[in-house]
Amino acid sequence: MVLDDVAIRRALVRIAHEIVERNDEIRDLYLVAIPNGGVPLARTIASQVREITGIELPVGILDTTLYRDDLIARGERPPLRRTEMPSAVDDRVVVLVDDVVSTGRTIRAAMDALMDFGRPRGVQLVGLVDRGHRELPIKIDFVGKNIPTQRGERVELRGTSGDLEGALEVVVHGEPEGAAEARA
Repeated sequence: MVLDDVAIRRALVRIAHEIVERNDEIRDLYLVAIPNGGVPLARTIASQVREITGIELPVGILDTTLYRDDLIARGERPPLRRTEMPSAVDDRVVVLVDDVVSTGRTIRAAMDALMDFGRPRGVQLVGLVDRGHRELPIKIDFVGKNIPTQRGERVELRGTSGDLEGALEVVVHGEPEGAAEARA
C-alpha cells in the first residue's frame, strides 16, 4: 500500500484548499468525476470546499468509455458506466477529478465527452496519483502524490470494504517490466 485512508484524506484536504486559492469565483466551479475512482474523491473535495467556503459545488459523473481511442486496441468492449451531469458546464470552470493519471488518454477522453455538456470557461485537473508515463501533453493542476512506477505495474484506488466503500487506499500491483527475467 502506498497511500492509506489518512494520507488520501490529507491530500484531498490540501487539494481542496489549493482549488479555493486558485479560483476567485468559487461559485463558478463544477466538479466532474471520472468513474469509478474519481467519484468518492470528487465528493470528498466538494465536502472540503463546503467546509472552507460554505459554498456547495455541483458534482457530476462523466463516463468516458465511448470517447476512448484505445477500444479497438484492447479488443474488448468495456461496459458503459453512468453519467450524471446535473447541469450544463457552459461558462463554468470544470474541475475533472480522476484517481490515477498515467498516459493522459482518459483525461483526453473526458475533455471530449465534456464538450457534449456545453462549453466550459476553463478545465482544471485533479489526480490523486500521478504515475507519469504521459503519451499526451496533459498537465495535472492538483496532484495528491506523484508515484513513479514502471509500465508493467498497475496503481489502484480501492476501498477496504468493497469496491470503493469504506476506508480508501492506493496500492501498486504487478512487477516492473523485465523484473521476472532479471530474477531468473
